[in-house]
This record gives sequence, structure tokens and C-alpha cells, in this order.
Amino acid sequence: MSRKITVFDTTLRDGEQAPGAALDPAQKLRIAKQLAALRVGVVEAGFPASSPQDSSSVEQIAQQVEGPIICGLARALKDDIDACWRAVRQSARPRIHTFIGTSDLHVMTKLGKTHQQVYEIAIEMVAYARSLCDDVEFSAEDATRTRPEYLATIIQGVIEAGATTVNIPDTVGYALPWIMADTITHLRENVGNIGQAVISTHCHDDLGLATANSLSAIMAGAEQVECTINGIGERAGNAALEEIVMAIKTREDVVGCHTDVDSRQIARTSRLVSTATGFMIQPNKAIVGANAFRHEAGIHQHGVLRNRKTYEIMNPKDVGLSGEGGITLGPRSGKAGVMRRIRDLGYQVPKDREDETYQRFIALADRKRRVYDEDLHLLMGDEDSQNGIWRLVMFTSSSGSIPTASVKLERDGETFTGAGTGNGQVSAAFRAIAEMTGLEPQVEDYHVHSLTCGDDSFGEATVRLRLNGFEAIGRAAATDVIEASARAFLNGINHIIIMQERGEKVQGL
Repeated sequence: MSRKITVFDTTLRDGEQAPGAALDPAQKLRIAKQLAALRVGVVEAGFPASSPQDSSSVEQIAQQVEGPIICGLARALKDDIDACWRAVRQSARPRIHTFIGTSDLHVMTKLGKTHQQVYEIAIEMVAYARSLCDDVEFSAEDATRTRPEYLATIIQGVIEAGATTVNIPDTVGYALPWIMADTITHLRENVGNIGQAVISTHCHDDLGLATANSLSAIMAGAEQVECTINGIGERAGNAALEEIVMAIKTREDVVGCHTDVDSRQIARTSRLVSTATGFMIQPNKAIVGANAFRHEAGIHQHGVLRNRKTYEIMNPKDVGLSGEGGITLGPRSGKAGVMRRIRDLGYQVPKDREDETYQRFIALADRKRRVYDEDLHLLMGDEDSQNGIWRLVMFTSSSGSIPTASVKLERDGETFTGAGTGNGQVSAAFRAIAEMTGLEPQVEDYHVHSLTCGDDSFGEATVRLRLNGFEAIGRAAATDVIEASARAFLNGINHIIIMQERGEKVQGL
């Protein structure tokens, strides 16, 4: 009988710590609800002690998201644990996740303590967390650079103190797959009470091995895997949820495990996170990249036409893609057909918003001769992102002797209009928006590329902004690349505002 692996998603905590990825509470709640639809086992909703906004966001998720365990992160400090418990306690299934560094480098350099002191802090804080919550996870930060004997000692101690899950993180992506497996095996053989807790793993991708290390840990006996959508996170990111889930699903014959994840929700969840964070998915990204199920070589195309299994080890429908690449809708499509296709793609549109959604489709279809599923995903993603701090209501530009852009913005129900000039239409749009928002960030990087098929495809603009030490990535798509650029710039400004309001975040794991 195959083992069940619990999928612990930390997109909203570790994923959001990726430089430039700032999510407002509404975006975090929307992603958390989608993670519940994806059927992950645990949602790590945030780091409540890091800021009042993050605490409020975690509390909102705990109140409104049903299904998964709702978890908050806390350092091994009483105040952190108290803040975490206040935020998650209204969940039907709350969890406190506390951590402390255990490698020599962390113990002596970062913490300035002895190994015995760190051991005692871990025991005391796990016991305190357990006095508040029945579900407590402990993480030995930098576990893969921790001396094996000390790691076993501290893991045994925290389990005795009440930890129900023990996490073995590869915090800096230093492990190799066989070392990760050896670490889990060592704990299983040398921690007498290891059977009383779930063994978890949390791998970073600094050497591009996060997914491989996670699977090695699972093969060695880990029962929970911590990961993020699209692999986002600190530095090079985390193990990608979609890669781990589909590796287990596709090679269950070898891995001997399964998850409860509804893999058909993967593509939609991936796009939602990409849109909200502004982080583009690379075309060759496994599972969710634009090219993941496309075939260019004639030999491959011939094989796939005869039998898809010749060059595809997964069915694209299993991850929520149509796999057809067909044209289904156009300017004369009726509302019923459009709404049905949108719902087939996994989007729930309330009855009172159907007319608005259909009119947005018609406006798109009037500009495009053919509307593809990718266009609908972008249309719905754009609709999902209408609740930004600043929202672009109207945009026009002209490329006369003096390029000019006129914009209408909305914030908190009020509308503002303004215009700007520049060396080109894009710079004019940026200047108009900067003047109206009162923020003038430096543009560090800017590029545009085509996202969808057809003569009038969506162009996606990505802009990296820096202001007063804060760096953010803005991203948007439209059939007009100038409009897409303006929306991306505004999206980046919204991310900067969110980060400014939140202040510095505490990093961990």
C-alpha cells in the first residue's frame, strides 16, 4: 500500500520572501483559497510576528479557509509563538511552526549561544507552543549543515517536548540527494522516539537540487514535503510543488507514495501565483511552463500525432491544461459558451459578475480574431487582480512629436486623472503614473514578450523597480504592449507600497 505524503505549501510565507514578491491581504487570501482547492495538506499562511499586516492576513486566512491545516511560522521566542497562536487559533486545524538554527555556524555565529543553550531554548519553546496548540512543528534551521549527532539529540528532545512534526530543512540548498537521504535515515535509526512525529523536509534550490533532495528525503522515509508554487522563495527558491506532486504521481511505481493534491488545479494555481507576485514562469519550466507540452521537432510531432505517450510522460489535462491548443471562442461566441469554457478552466464567476466578465471577453475578442485558453487565463487573472492599491481605469497614449500618455487611476473608490510626456510612449506612461502616485522608483529592468498565440496576441511586460531600498517586480499583460507596460509599472508600485507598509520582514528557514 502506498504511503501518503502530506504536501505543506509555504508559498505565502517562504515564497513571499522572494525579493520583489509582495502580496496584499486580498491576494494572500485568494491564493490560500486556491491552495485549499488544490487540496494541499498544510498552508503556511505567513510569519505573524513579522508585521501587524502579516498577522492580520494569517488571521483572515485562518478564519475563512477551510480544509487544510493553517500554519504560522514563529522563531523560538515566546512573543513570536504568542503572535502566531493569536493569528491561527480561529482555524479549525491550527498549527504553530517554530524554528531555531542548529548548525555550528548558526548556533555560534548568528545566535551567539552554546549548543546546550540552543537545545534548552528549543525544548522550552516547543513545550510552550504545545501548551497552546495540539499541532506543533519544529524546524532545525540549517539541518543539513548540522552535526548529525547534535541534530539527532535536538530532534529527540523536541519530540519529547511535544513536537508532532519535525522538519529537516536544507536551508541554503547545500545538500546533495544522497546526503539528504542519509540525513533522514540517520534520524530514523538514531532518534528513539522518531515514530511519534511526522518527519518533514524543506529544500532550497541554490544548486538546482530542491526537488531531487525532497524526493530523496521522501524515499528515505519523510512523510511531509514543504514546497511552493512555481518554486518561488528566498534566493533561488524552494522545491516546486508542481514538480514534486507530478513526480510522485507519474512515478508512483517507483516512489511508492501518493498525495491528496488535485493535480488538475496545478496550472490555475501556478498562473494565479505568477500574476499576483509578478514573477514570470520561464517557458521551459517543468509542468507549468508554456513549452512543457509543446513539440517543435518534426520527429516529436510525428510521434505525438500517432500516440502522445511517445514524447509525453504526463497528460496535460492532469495538470489542468486542455492539451488541445485548439481555437474555441471568437467575437461571435455567446455568453453561455464563454462562461462554460471559463468554468471548465476552473474559474468560478458569480452570477452578478457574468455580464461584466462577458463584456471583458467581447472587448478582447474584438481585438483578437481568435481567443485561446491562454487568453482566457490571462483575462481572468487580470480580473482577479483588479483590487490593487492603485488600479488603472483608463489608459491612452500617442506617439506624436512629443510622446504623451493619459491615465485614470482609482484608489479607495476615488478616481484621479493625469498625463505625462517622455522620450517614448512607455516612458510617458511611467512618468504619468509616478506623478499621480507620488512615487518615482528607478526602473532597473524592463522587457516585453508575447504570451499567447495569434496575430494579435497578448504582450506581457515585466518591470523591476527600486525605491528607498525596496525592490519590486511588476508584471501585466494586454494586447497593447504600451498599456501592458503601464499596468506592469503600476503593479510594481503597488508591490513597493505593500512592502513599505509591512516594513522589514524576519527571514527564516
